[in-house]
Amino acid sequence: MNGTNGKESALNDREKLLEQLTGVDSSKLNYYVELKKRNQEVLKQNSRLQILHQLSRDINLDMSVVDILERAFTKLPQTLPCDFLGLVTVKDGALSLKASMPRNFCMIDDFPAHSPSLNVIRQKKGEIFNLPPEDLLHVRHNPGYPGPLRSLAVVPMFKRDEVIGALIVASLSDGAYHQEDLSFVQHLADQLSISILNARLYKEVSRAKKEWEETFKAVTDPIFLIDTDYNVLLHNDRLPAEMSAQWNKVLSSKCFAKLHDRDRPCTSCPLEDVRRSGKPVYRRWQTEGGILLDLSYYPVFNDEKQLSAVTIIFKDVTEKTKMEAQLVHSAKLAAIGEMAAGVAHELNSPMTVIIGTAQMLVRDFPGDVDRDKIEALEDIINCGLRCKRIIQNLLTFSRQDELPTSEIDINEEVERVLSLIRYQINRSQVEILPHLDAELPRINANGPQIQQVLTNFLVNARDALDEGGRPEKIIQVTTGLRRRDKKAWIVLSVRDNGTGIAPETLPKIFTPFYTSKESTKGTGLGLSVSLGIAESHGGTIEVDSIPGEGSTFSLILPLEQL
Repeated sequence: MNGTNGKESALNDREKLLEQLTGVDSSKLNYYVELKKRNQEVLKQNSRLQILHQLSRDINLDMSVVDILERAFTKLPQTLPCDFLGLVTVKDGALSLKASMPRNFCMIDDFPAHSPSLNVIRQKKGEIFNLPPEDLLHVRHNPGYPGPLRSLAVVPMFKRDEVIGALIVASLSDGAYHQEDLSFVQHLADQLSISILNARLYKEVSRAKKEWEETFKAVTDPIFLIDTDYNVLLHNDRLPAEMSAQWNKVLSSKCFAKLHDRDRPCTSCPLEDVRRSGKPVYRRWQTEGGILLDLSYYPVFNDEKQLSAVTIIFKDVTEKTKMEAQLVHSAKLAAIGEMAAGVAHELNSPMTVIIGTAQMLVRDFPGDVDRDKIEALEDIINCGLRCKRIIQNLLTFSRQDELPTSEIDINEEVERVLSLIRYQINRSQVEILPHLDAELPRINANGPQIQQVLTNFLVNARDALDEGGRPEKIIQVTTGLRRRDKKAWIVLSVRDNGTGIAPETLPKIFTPFYTSKESTKGTGLGLSVSLGIAESHGGTIEVDSIPGEGSTFSLILPLEQL
């Protein structure tokens, strides 16, 4: 047995010797060593790919170049020796250290001709440098950090085919980088180049967008951008106060809800006209508060030439239209003035002859003449004088803008207006009852303008009586003195027993162009102009109205303080 075991042991020893001599064990060892090395390389590459992927996710468009470099610097030591990370840029043919990590690691004022960054940028190809300290004398190292740098991996950074700079990865150790590391650094540089360029583009777009928004908001006229489904996409918050309250109250984004408080699109909406024609549309709109707006609808098309939105511009033309109407009114008054002047010239001479002849006949008649004849001549004289006063009042009224303020008697101005308008109002079976305060002091004012206000009050009162259908139509014209807070005020009131004014309508009556009358009876400017005249005299207009019972309009003008 012992002999047998000895033979087997010897045989095994010979087999092992043969395996050693033939290199079988050696081949297995080398295989596993190589496999382990390759696995480590794969893990290393995977780690680097993960870093690149993580960087692409972590870097935001609103980051600065320094922020981007700092994010990369925190990731690199996981897979590559990195004591310094720098970004060199090219501007006007010169190099500058744009950013570095750590931020105050070093300073470079000038790049010499032999600098690694300049060589890489010229050759457009990455390179590894293991340099002695004397080759990096242009790098002013901060003594607060370990140094100096010994190994550098420098790669170019591209914008398309143009080199815009270089990325420097450096270590304090000799021979820290190998050729496969250079490929990773180049991938990193490409990723950072894209991120930096995207960040710059984002900032340019953001700046342009901000400038556009600031310009958009600086426009004083309201502007809206509305999509084809009536949703308000953008506006510059320039609505008038009256419309802003409604706008902010409504939660819906629909334009018909925010602007008109409706639950469905407006009838004959201009947006439909734009959709059909593809051309700008213009409309005029008067709000409930009396604001007159010109609306311009401009189509916005997408790349496929399809309507994607509509830009709406509001233009407040209330004052402009008011001035135009006043100019027309002034032109009419000027024409009346010229005509009245001609009429006065033509009538004054025969009226003077008629009045003079009648006065001479009265004077020359003997005392025993029939009294009826004398009275007839006196009637001729009185009517002639009344005609001359009417002509003079008409001339004065038509020249109201030419006359400055002066000391006037309000009662006299009332009499002048009544002499002109009484017949016109009496034709409507309206009785005018004047109650004038004979002790009323004189006041400094523009008489013809006061006449204009009173005329407007009387015409409005007559129209209210025409609508009421009352059997007895009365207009009372009253003047008086009011004392309040140690001040005295002249009050000229016109009261009618007509239909009155509804409470919801009362706040709107002084709004330009607002009128409850038919288009043939009014323009909506009378009370607005009258209020302007009152305020120009330091006064105001008060209104007291009860629906179904009548209205009282009072012109309040101040006297000097008592």
